[in-house]
Amino acid sequence: MEANQFKDFAKEMIDYVANYLENIRDRRVLPTIEPGYLRPLLPEKAPNTPDKWEDVLADVEKVIMPGVTHWHSPRFHAYFPTANSYPAIVADILSGAIACIGFSWIASPACTELEVVMLDWLGKMLDLPSEFLACSGGKGGGVIQGTASEATLVALLGAKARTVATIKAEHPEWTDMHIIEKLVGYTSSQSHSSVERAGLLGGVKMRFLPVDDKDRLRGTALREAIEKDIEAGLIPFYAVGTLGTTSSCAFDNLEELGDVCNKHNVWLHVDAAYAGSAFICPEFRYLMKGIEKADSFNFNPHKWLLINFDCSAMWLKNPYWVVNAFNVDPLYLKHEQQGSAPDYRHWQIPLGRRFRSLKLWFVLRLYGVEKLQAYIRKHVHLAHYFESLVKEDDRFEITAEVIVGLVCFRLKGSNELNETLLKRINGRGVIHLVPSKIKDQYFLRMAVCSQYTEKEDIDLTWREIRDATDEVIDESTKLNGFNGVNGHH
Repeated sequence: MEANQFKDFAKEMIDYVANYLENIRDRRVLPTIEPGYLRPLLPEKAPNTPDKWEDVLADVEKVIMPGVTHWHSPRFHAYFPTANSYPAIVADILSGAIACIGFSWIASPACTELEVVMLDWLGKMLDLPSEFLACSGGKGGGVIQGTASEATLVALLGAKARTVATIKAEHPEWTDMHIIEKLVGYTSSQSHSSVERAGLLGGVKMRFLPVDDKDRLRGTALREAIEKDIEAGLIPFYAVGTLGTTSSCAFDNLEELGDVCNKHNVWLHVDAAYAGSAFICPEFRYLMKGIEKADSFNFNPHKWLLINFDCSAMWLKNPYWVVNAFNVDPLYLKHEQQGSAPDYRHWQIPLGRRFRSLKLWFVLRLYGVEKLQAYIRKHVHLAHYFESLVKEDDRFEITAEVIVGLVCFRLKGSNELNETLLKRINGRGVIHLVPSKIKDQYFLRMAVCSQYTEKEDIDLTWREIRDATDEVIDESTKLNGFNGVNGHH
């Protein structure tokens, strides 16, 4: 098959993608298929001779689309957003075409150098302290990880390397294993599950600390846990503060956590996976007060900044400990410029890496900071609009303060009633929500996710919720002579 033919296919796929995104409202947001649906639709083995392109494209619609959850539908309100835009898609095409594996500077200098500069651009947009930026001339700098989960693990391994080195200097007779057995990390009970997983992968104990009445981790809880562990002969070494928790988008008190961590030489990593994008707007930066006390900071432009997955931005005040933790330097990866530019293979878990900074460069240039700020503000405004609709209906309650683009709410009444409501909402197939549970209270989460979401979409979402509620309450009353809203017979 001629290269020219393939080129034509690529152009057709661009049209298909544009058509898909522009008409995404017309598709059912959640698929209706069962596990295993796809196998019967495909032959038992790969073809010996080429299939026709027309058949392949037709099969995208016949085989793939029935099993796709449409994350970019304005009616998708589950989890948190995942970002998408034409500039990022186009940059991904270029990245795929260049197809370098940028593990070291010499492997493709532009791949490393653009990343260094883009992480400085992005850091300045958030007004991060200069110690985190490569352009400050200090030790700090940024790197693009695949996910926030990777960033949490990388920071943990850096903290582990730093603490083991410090303790060995004090106790040369102690083995690494003896020290590692004593290490303890800390995080909030509301942290993402990836923090617990980082502890498991890093082979260290993690403590999950209680939160205050607004679901925030405070300095007092961390200080008490650290002091208790020191008394027991353990070694506190790492803490994760979350800005925008997954369940309810709560913001830990960084100022207090930073003071405690700095006093006890504990590495403070800040996970702002979703909410970090909002900090490009000055009015939300109060939420990251105390960031100057942290050792590492991470957020996902691939969640809410119009940059397609994967693009998770991480900054380190002193990358030395991470580089030191991962440094394996075989002869075939060495080069003459080592030391004068970062070799990003030392900053991450995998060796290989894509040219991901192209996505940042294209999006930041083709939107500009002001348009990106307007995009964030629009989503926040839509979330507050939805909150106002919920508050107008006295059958419902808001369960957490609405700060950025997530609204947590529930029907007044039992957890079971809310579970039934969610099943009904998702079963109708028009919108998609997911639940969460804090302190045994089950609630529904409505995140503004799509770049295509408008006020009319929020109105439609609320109508769906209200209609499903009418049905559920009506059925509940008929079945039991039971008033499902306030739980009284």
